[in-house]
Amino acid sequence: MILVTGATGNVGRVVLDKLSAAGQDVRALIRNPARASMPPGVEAVPGDLADPASLSAALSGVDRMFLLLPPGTHPAPVVETALRSGVAHITMLGSLTAQTHPDSPVGRGTLHAEQALRDSGLGWTALRAWEFASNTLAWAPSIRDTGVVEVPHGGLPSPVIDPADIASVAATVLAQADRGGHDGKIYPLTGPEDLTVADKVGMIAAALGRELKLEDHNDAQAAAEAMWLPGVCTIEGPGVLPTVEDITGTPARSFRQWANDHVHAFR
Repeated sequence: MILVTGATGNVGRVVLDKLSAAGQDVRALIRNPARASMPPGVEAVPGDLADPASLSAALSGVDRMFLLLPPGTHPAPVVETALRSGVAHITMLGSLTAQTHPDSPVGRGTLHAEQALRDSGLGWTALRAWEFASNTLAWAPSIRDTGVVEVPHGGLPSPVIDPADIASVAATVLAQADRGGHDGKIYPLTGPEDLTVADKVGMIAAALGRELKLEDHNDAQAAAEAMWLPGVCTIEGPGVLPTVEDITGTPARSFRQWANDHVHAFR
């Protein structure tokens, strides 16, 4: 049995779908199962990662776990609870800033969580993802209302990744975890090309079939105060990495594909 946390998010939900479609026994951890729609055959069980004592029912009979920790959640109590419950392997999603910017708050948080896995004695795999393509959904209201994307700063080129590709890697690792080939591995995940903000706006415009205007206010202070602004990466990226295809056998999806798939959100 595989337990998926973050099961209503844009990664966790796809992990559920892929594992279920592959015939895996899957359970979803949901704060309020009554409000969640699950794939056929997937059991939704209540629980909260911020309260490890609430996880006993969800972890009963589970041997593998997809772990996405909410910000501010201490990893060790969750990992220790999973170990006591008989979980043998955890695949955890964190940030690639653990590699590129390890002294940043997000990078440090990922490294801290990964250390908890190492210390546990469990089998584990760490997924480190770069900027999500879905971050550009923050632009949707402005695109719908005015056709303008306003950003405080133009940022730097970034190999944004489709969350569905992160989910594909996670599902592959979880399905193969009993073979041991992924234990102790760290997988850095990016999309297939470095893109500027203008590139992303242009691809959304092409998906919509109409022109969009980009307004860059060139606010250096805003860029200095945040690693990512909505849809904007303000730090140097890792470059394009082949990990998605290496693990899944399928090339990483482009931002253009993501924009076409999600164009309804911008209309």
